[in-house]
Amino acid sequence: MGPLLAFSRIVDRISEVVGRFAGYLVLLCCLISAGNALIRYAFNYSSNGWLEIQWYLFAFIVLIGASHTLRLNEHVRVDLIYGSVSDRTRLWIDVFGIIFLLLPACAYLAWLSWPVFHLSFVQGEVSSNSGGLIRWPVKFIIFAGFALLTLQGLSELIKRVAGLRGLLQVDTTYEKPLQ
Repeated sequence: MGPLLAFSRIVDRISEVVGRFAGYLVLLCCLISAGNALIRYAFNYSSNGWLEIQWYLFAFIVLIGASHTLRLNEHVRVDLIYGSVSDRTRLWIDVFGIIFLLLPACAYLAWLSWPVFHLSFVQGEVSSNSGGLIRWPVKFIIFAGFALLTLQGLSELIKRVAGLRGLLQVDTTYEKPLQ
């Protein structure tokens, strides 16, 4: 279990770094949006490129930030029974969900998105909008987001199994207290 937990720590660290970077992109996105509006209304000038870079940043924030959110156990969860069962049962629910829902869906979406990115990259696809940007970077973000979420899902699975074996204390609470 030691090497698997080491792998889990590496994946957690990658998700943390990328997730924190995505958090800073929220500020950048707001500044670009405000700057674009200011220039549009003050100087009557606009560019589709500024709108598209905002969309690209939103894609990065959501898709790359998803693994960080999963690592922090702050993802959206439909709670029908989860809140009223024991910690051990929560671990089993998480293991089931990760194995049968999260990992297959994310791995499949990463697999499907790779050819879309590759074709866009090879063709040098550019937005059809006037002043638009190249498209392959955002298509790579789709692939990278699902690939990283798959890796983080594996990390969470390792931690849940270690928790079930008594090797690791896993926080299964899903509501954080207000501070």
